[in-house]
Amino acid sequence: MAFELRQQLKLTQQLIMTPQLQMAIKLLQLSRLELMETIHQELEENPALEEISEGAPEEQSPDESETAPEIESPEREVTIEEKIIEDIDWSNFIDEYNSPGKISYETESKESPRFESFVAQKESLSEHLLWQLMMSFPSEGEKEIGSLIIGNLNKDGYLEAPFDELVRQSGFTAEEVDRVLTLLQTFNPIGVCARNLQECLLIQAKHLGLGDTIVCDIIAHHLNHLENRNYKAICSALKANIDEVVSAVEVIKGLEPRPGQQFSDEEPHYITPDIYVYKTEDEFVIVVNDDGMPKLRVSSFYRSAMNGDGKVKDQAREYLQDKLRSATWLIRSIHQRQKTIYRVMESIVRFQRDFFEKGVAHLKPMVLRDVAQDIGMHESTISRVTTNKYAYTPQGIFELKYFFNSSISRVHGDSIASASVQDKIRQIIESEDSRKPYSDSKITEILKVANIDIARRTVAKYRDILKVLPSSKRKQY
Repeated sequence: MAFELRQQLKLTQQLIMTPQLQMAIKLLQLSRLELMETIHQELEENPALEEISEGAPEEQSPDESETAPEIESPEREVTIEEKIIEDIDWSNFIDEYNSPGKISYETESKESPRFESFVAQKESLSEHLLWQLMMSFPSEGEKEIGSLIIGNLNKDGYLEAPFDELVRQSGFTAEEVDRVLTLLQTFNPIGVCARNLQECLLIQAKHLGLGDTIVCDIIAHHLNHLENRNYKAICSALKANIDEVVSAVEVIKGLEPRPGQQFSDEEPHYITPDIYVYKTEDEFVIVVNDDGMPKLRVSSFYRSAMNGDGKVKDQAREYLQDKLRSATWLIRSIHQRQKTIYRVMESIVRFQRDFFEKGVAHLKPMVLRDVAQDIGMHESTISRVTTNKYAYTPQGIFELKYFFNSSISRVHGDSIASASVQDKIRQIIESEDSRKPYSDSKITEILKVANIDIARRTVAKYRDILKVLPSSKRKQY
């Protein structure tokens, strides 16, 4: 069998993701915070990318149109020429610089406060407990046991390690470990170092002087009935009337189930809108949020080096060309991202104008295909644009995904958005009598009267989404 080498011409079609398209898709689906991190990382890694400082004039080179990205409203850039100030006494400066001896320059007064005094540092739960332990003048053994117990607390203040494991690790007797644990449970915040929720609530109740009352009896023996709001079972077991049980439950509600939470170092994450929608007279104005976004440009120094008379070596030229190309693609992709977000928001405003004017009850059913056909883009692009992007509107701040809802059939007339139905359910529950809350079946009947036809299980699903308890647990005595 003989093998031979042949040449064959074959014509095929193939979809290739270019680097430009990959970068555009990557930036399109990033949130505002992730985009800022990506830009700062690129500024550190790419020397051909520069950030334009506020108030500083921009540079312009003859080949700007060839390498720089297309910008919708370009501004005329000026050339910066640094000039030496003529009135400086250079002779005294040189004499001072070359003078013998050690010269020290003080940038701040010796009496000025230290920088650390201006830095706020939140005390952690372990530090707070260790300070209280030291204030109780413990022995060396108690210090060791107390430090071990405090080190095994979670962020809510509960003891995670089993008691037997603490005894084994400390090397002390169970009585000594239990004595230190009991001491730590008296520390502030009350309820800390408990092994479970029941013990945590009992510590707080006893601290309030309720050790021999119905409050401790409910916590110790009927916590499951309390969770299910089965007050009749508690009354039967404790032979108490409903008023006493309800009063005790109100006291238990005032206790703190997570005593260590106040020392948590978790910072709240605030939402910064990517786009603003304002109403001016009878029209809605859309403004893309560029506050805090670095203004980028391609370095004119490296452009000039690339256009030099062959002074740059081939390897360096290839490196510079790659960095210049990467910087240009990044700037183009950012502008394309902002433009796409604007177009998507513009289409949403056209479809959901009644929502922006009147509120959630007037939200219309809408899917990604509607916006994609309106602005001539693919549904996957719309999905990336609306993920983790937020809009400030006259009705509040909403994620762009919020405006896309499935449709719910009405008894008579057009369909309604699922978000509007959820808002209607929330209003019904808020207006109900707390002593006789509406069941899911009753809410279904009320919605049917309001021309909304949905099943009981759909009401239960929407109620779970709204994080509303069932009627049996919403009942108030």
